[in-house]
Amino acid sequence: MKVAIFSTKYYEKEYLDHANLENKHDLTYFEESLNIHTVSLAAGYEAVSVMLLDDISEETIEALSLLGTKVITLRSAGFDNVDLEAAEKFHMKVMRVPAYSPQAIAEHAVALIQTLNRKTHKAYNRVRENNFSIENLMGFNLFGKTVGVVGTGKIGRAFCNIMLGFGCKIVAYDIKENLEMKLKGVEYKSFELLLLESDIISIHCPLTDDTRHLFNKTAFDLMLKGTMLINTSRGAVINTLDAIEALKDGHLGFLGIDVYEGEEKIFFKDLSDTVVKDDTIERLMSFNNVLITPHLAFFTNEAVRQIAEITLQNISDFEREPTSRNEIIINLKKTIIEI
Repeated sequence: MKVAIFSTKYYEKEYLDHANLENKHDLTYFEESLNIHTVSLAAGYEAVSVMLLDDISEETIEALSLLGTKVITLRSAGFDNVDLEAAEKFHMKVMRVPAYSPQAIAEHAVALIQTLNRKTHKAYNRVRENNFSIENLMGFNLFGKTVGVVGTGKIGRAFCNIMLGFGCKIVAYDIKENLEMKLKGVEYKSFELLLLESDIISIHCPLTDDTRHLFNKTAFDLMLKGTMLINTSRGAVINTLDAIEALKDGHLGFLGIDVYEGEEKIFFKDLSDTVVKDDTIERLMSFNNVLITPHLAFFTNEAVRQIAEITLQNISDFEREPTSRNEIIINLKKTIIEI
C-alpha cells in the first residue's frame, strides 16, 4: 500500500523502515505537517500517517478523500486533532496506536515528580558551578503520601503500580473502575474527593469534551494547599491560566508538565535563537516550582519501536479486514477510549 508519512521526525525513519521489512508497504516520508495547505502532497497515497500536531480538520479530510486516501493512521494514542465526525462523513477510516509501552509515560511522570520533589535539576546546575550548598533543596518522602490518579487505563495502571512500590496510598478517579487496581489497594473516589485528599495528582486521561479544562479554578481551589500536579496526558486537560493563578497564590505547590495547550507552535522545534511568542508558557517558565519537558514522555527505544510496528500493522490490517481493533469508532455523543 502507498503510504505518505507526515511530520516525520529524525528518529522515526529507522524504526519505520525496520518495521516495514515484514509489512512491505511503499513508504514516502515528509517532514511537513499535514494540514489543508500541505494536503496536496498526499495525492496518490491510499494511506496517510500523522502525528498529534497535524491538523486533520474536516477541510483536510475532505481533500484527502478527493485525493483517494482511504485511511488515516495516527502514530499516537491521542486523536483529538482529528475531526472524527468528518472522517465518518467522508467514509475515512481512522486508526491509532492505543498502547505503546505505557511504562514509558508512567516512568516519566515519576521522573517529573522526583525532579520537582528532590530538586535534582537545581542541584545539578549548582554543582556544575562548584556550588555544593544544599540550601533550599529539601524535599519530602514519597512513602505514605496520598497520590491521586486521574484515569486508570494502561498508562494510569502502570503509574499506580510504580507509586504503590514507593509505599504511597493511591486514590483514583475514572468513569470505569479497574478490578485489578482495586485488589491492589487502589481506592476509587469521586473527582472532588480525589482533589481534597491528594498530596500529588497525576493525570492519565484522554482529552474529551468532558476532560477539557478539567483542572480549572474550581478544581485548584479544592486541592490541598501545596499539591503537586503532574500532566503527561494532553495539555488542554489543564486550564493553564487558572494554573498560573493557583501557582501565584501558592495553592498549587508544584507543576510538572510534558504537554501544553498550544504546544503545536513550540514543541519539537529549536527556538533557542528566536523569541518565543507565547506569553503563557513564558510565564509558566518563570516559576521555580514548575518543570516543563517537551512532550518526550513517550521517547524511549521500546516505545518508538512499538509505535512504528503497530502503525504499519494497522495499515496491513486495513488491507485485509473491513474493521480493526485499533480503529477509532465514534458514537452519537462522544468517543471514550482507554489510554
